Amino acid sequence: MFGWEFPPFNSGGLGTACYGITKSLSEKGVEIDFVLPRSYKFSENFLNIISNKLPKIKIKEINSPLVSYATSQNYRRKVFLLKKNGVNNIYCDNLIQEVYRYSLVAKEIAKKTRCDLIHVHDWMTFPAGIKAQEISNKPLLVHVHSTETDRSGGHGINPEVFKIEKGGIGKSDGVVAVSNFTKDKIIKNYDADKNKIDVVYNAIDKNEFNSDLNYENHFNFHGKKVVLFLGRITLHKGPDYFLYVAKKVLEKNKDVIFIVSGSGDMDRQIIEQAADLGIADKILFTGFLRGEQLKRIYKMANLYVMPSVAEPFGITPLESLASKTPVLISKQSGISEILNHCLKVDFWDTNEMANKILAVLENEELEECLVNNGFSEIDEFNWNSVAENIIGIYERMIWRKKFCN
Repeated sequence: MFGWEFPPFNSGGLGTACYGITKSLSEKGVEIDFVLPRSYKFSENFLNIISNKLPKIKIKEINSPLVSYATSQNYRRKVFLLKKNGVNNIYCDNLIQEVYRYSLVAKEIAKKTRCDLIHVHDWMTFPAGIKAQEISNKPLLVHVHSTETDRSGGHGINPEVFKIEKGGIGKSDGVVAVSNFTKDKIIKNYDADKNKIDVVYNAIDKNEFNSDLNYENHFNFHGKKVVLFLGRITLHKGPDYFLYVAKKVLEKNKDVIFIVSGSGDMDRQIIEQAADLGIADKILFTGFLRGEQLKRIYKMANLYVMPSVAEPFGITPLESLASKTPVLISKQSGISEILNHCLKVDFWDTNEMANKILAVLENEELEECLVNNGFSEIDEFNWNSVAENIIGIYERMIWRKKFCN
């Protein structure tokens, strides 16, 4: 299996999904060699923890500065700083070139590793998966958590990334899409055979967030209601729409604090937008959070809002509901296909979004109803079921490769 991130060293939902999937597969007896770029250095203790908890997972590193959600610009900046500080000179200056260099190293790993199937996650690993497929002659499963059209918001896609995605999907023996929303995009934008695409929704470990953490010693909002945005600060997540909505809500109710939690390429733009809208004193920017801080931020909110322009799935609403915080999500998301006990709105309809936020903040019975029903509903979304679905896909792909080729 090839991925780009793995908790606790993750910066988005892909890492959370990879951990949930591999953990559950391991518990069902599937042996996994999980290959990652060494964009960080695992500590020995971390490796021991993983080995003890998940004995059927072997983590293998490739020396590469590739990181999750990398752009050409921030990749070049990172490599420049590494080389300036005398760090390994084997890295390519260009992100796309590094992805292909990474795939050549992956090919060498594939030569030495026996496997029944190759499973890759998102575009950076597609060339590596293809190289491993060529060496091993084993079936290739590509897992699409997002596409370039999602990440770009449909504007200014990177043609090289798009080409890699199209090549990986085309050469694969099977495709997993995280929603029908994503499946439809794969068919439409990548000319994919719909018969080789399976939809497997993501899930959550409910117990990780259902805790009694106390946040009151960390923040004091003096009785004000709290509305939370949590995610990467980037175009397709809709942080700009969140601020437009905040402005509308504050015009009706000034006793509301809006929290923007995360980081990304729109950080500066969003901070400046808050100032331009005259609501900077009502917006709290926390930066990227993980671990206990992440759990606390969910619990301190009266409502979590995911205003995504294009969201392939969206694990964060499940995390929020597990924390007993109600959610409002955009209809342009995969999670909206399966989550019922929540509020839904088109991302562009800022008036309706503001009205629904005000309804929750001003109606405790509505808030309580959404919390209780949502908390119960997410029992359906567990990694055990995800693993069972994926194992079924593995078995079909291995059988077809063996008997139909």
